[in-house]
Amino acid sequence: MKKLRNTLAAIGILFLASCGGSKDYYMFTSFHEPADEGLRYLYSEDGMHWDSIPGVWLKPELGKHQLMRDPSMVRTPDGTFHLVWTTSWKGDLGFGYANSRDLVHWSEQQMITVMADEPTTVNVWAPEIFYDDDSEQFMVVWASCVPGRFEKGIEEENNNHRLYYITTKDFKTVSKAKVLYDPGFSTIDAVLVKRAKNDYVMVLKDNTRPERNLKIAFADSLTGPYSPASQPFTESFVEGPTVEKVGEDYLIYFDVYKKKIYGAMRTKDFKNFTDITNDVSVPAGHKHGTIFKAPATVVKTLLEESKKK
Repeated sequence: MKKLRNTLAAIGILFLASCGGSKDYYMFTSFHEPADEGLRYLYSEDGMHWDSIPGVWLKPELGKHQLMRDPSMVRTPDGTFHLVWTTSWKGDLGFGYANSRDLVHWSEQQMITVMADEPTTVNVWAPEIFYDDDSEQFMVVWASCVPGRFEKGIEEENNNHRLYYITTKDFKTVSKAKVLYDPGFSTIDAVLVKRAKNDYVMVLKDNTRPERNLKIAFADSLTGPYSPASQPFTESFVEGPTVEKVGEDYLIYFDVYKKKIYGAMRTKDFKNFTDITNDVSVPAGHKHGTIFKAPATVVKTLLEESKKK
């Protein structure tokens, strides 16, 4: 197995060398079930055809279950990569955070406790990190279930999620958690997209039993208010959306977990969608994370380091 990893890494390094070292590559954070091993990566030149970078790059150390699910990454203008993740299925009042300059060496892991004011919180799921270049601060969105807090609807109290958020400039001083979106039903797995100034899109999962699909909401402010959720644009039993821009199009990737595949949609306006699942390729076993960009030099270093693992 190690010989195969080394061969794949060598092929990747030669490919990067042939393309030059100055361009950015798409990267995709990943984990493998049961989510106790740690952070994995995929990379792509065109944002549609993905290869694995062998190895595990950050082993989870935080929380009741010490998991690393839903890893979400963003790179700030100073070149630092910032990572947040789900630490446990239930029982934690926060999410994990760490940062890195090269995606190999990481800062000390921190538990960012965000639901201390709601001690009956069941979970803190799927934190999604967003960097707002206007305010030069981070926003993290996640889903929590606080029994009895919201209209019950059709979900039982321990599965009735809403979307919350905090803002921070440094993950040391963190704002109080606030509700970002209450669409009137249980919702999780939200990702935010800034199309232009005062033009924001939220892709979210309707987590109610009949649905389990993805919908869209719009706002002219990052913190909302967001519009009512759209009709679904995916089949049921999907989760973990992430969005990348390729040319003039947006590609929305999502985990089709019952089929154990990755699906993808192409859109220009988040109102009309084309299914491109058959046009993309994602390695088997990849579980949902976030797409971001990294310099070719960073990807090359990762592939070189992977040969040592």
